[in-house]
Amino acid sequence: MNELSKVLEQVGKDKGIDRSIIIGAIEEALLTVAKKKYGLTREIEARYNEDSSEVELYQFMNVVDAVEDSQKQISFSEAKTYDPEVSLGDSIGIKLDTSLLSRIAAQTAKQVIVQKLRDAEREIIFNEFQHRKGEIITGLIRRVDRGAVIIDLGRTEAYMPTKEQIPGELYNPGDRIQCYLADVQVTPKGPRIILSRASPAYLIALFSNEVPEIREGLVVVKGAARDPGVRAKIAVLSRDPDVDPVGACVGVRGSRVQNIVQELRGERIDIVPWDEDITRFVCNALSPAEIQKVIIDDEDKSIEVVVDDAHLAIAIGKKGQNVRLASQLSGWKLDIIGESAMAKKMAEAKFQMMMIPGMTDTFAVALYQSGFNTVYDLAEVEPAFVAEVPGFNLERAATIIDAARKLIDSGELKAKLAAAQVTAQEEAAAESAVKTNGESSVGELSGLEAKLRAEVAAMDKKPKTN
Repeated sequence: MNELSKVLEQVGKDKGIDRSIIIGAIEEALLTVAKKKYGLTREIEARYNEDSSEVELYQFMNVVDAVEDSQKQISFSEAKTYDPEVSLGDSIGIKLDTSLLSRIAAQTAKQVIVQKLRDAEREIIFNEFQHRKGEIITGLIRRVDRGAVIIDLGRTEAYMPTKEQIPGELYNPGDRIQCYLADVQVTPKGPRIILSRASPAYLIALFSNEVPEIREGLVVVKGAARDPGVRAKIAVLSRDPDVDPVGACVGVRGSRVQNIVQELRGERIDIVPWDEDITRFVCNALSPAEIQKVIIDDEDKSIEVVVDDAHLAIAIGKKGQNVRLASQLSGWKLDIIGESAMAKKMAEAKFQMMMIPGMTDTFAVALYQSGFNTVYDLAEVEPAFVAEVPGFNLERAATIIDAARKLIDSGELKAKLAAAQVTAQEEAAAESAVKTNGESSVGELSGLEAKLRAEVAAMDKKPKTN
């Protein structure tokens, strides 16, 4: 047992493992060795003796008159030599001599203890970092292995995959680094700690550390979206009418947000006021672009945003960055369109709707604003859907839908659209020629428009054949 005590002292030193765990490991190790020596069928227990500071082995046997199984039973007369007060039917524990264990057995015990202590240490590390998930922690960069950064956290190493790194950021061995503890995974080799500097959650944690109003619950972070190292958006809401959420996050002369920008290597951060009204929130998220109009599709959770042509590039952002981040932040699909493109789209939809007999300008505009862009869109729905459009009732909706279907089935719609396309091409050619000559195209275009309308009207007047 002295050898095992030395092993215990050697392996348990400076591990910070609870004493009861070490004792349990020794008990289990010695029990494993004893069963290998004495047989697996014997009922053997290992108990730590506080007085002698040793683990003692006991074999428990049933006291009987006639022994039938020598590994599990002991005669009454023999049992009395161990305990004079024993009775038939009792179970008696007989202490085994641990000195009889061979050197090989002791080595086996050592291996079991080492494994047990290693498992205990891994469990301690897992529990420690599992409870710290969501925190910002600091460590030393040890090395870069196949693109992943290995970071020393003191008692263990952590792992920052390539996708969790800020693109273009340099990671030099020996440098101190701050990261977000994203996850703790269980692997056969022990806990695997995943760190991140690219996660939106890291941005939220940085603001929580930097802004007292967030820690105190006066300001709430409703979400964040990032293009790591380039640009980010964070939505904030104040629970106190006297506290400006954006001002609290910016700090005096921008001190708070600048500290975070510096930590993120110059990443531009937009602090967006959160609003329960999705229209207002999307307008805030797309800032600094000025929004003219929004068209919401609740079913598809999408929003068409109309902006002034001069602000179209700002709203979309470089490589679509601004609208992409605003979409991630709001959770809605955003489609940005300029006013001129919107006007053209509306004109095209209105022009097509006006091909339907009985259609008026007012009805055509109302249908377009309700999401009907083509005659085909109208023909595919039931009257009940159209009846919800302002100006329509069930009877009028049924009449218009029936007329739209007849227009498609007769082939007239296709013919009219083909004629309109030819006219559009002529119009584009005329406009190009006028611009080349440096002359105004207004009069020419007005004439083409009149011509187009005349052609469509003439087609309507042609007698229909069955």
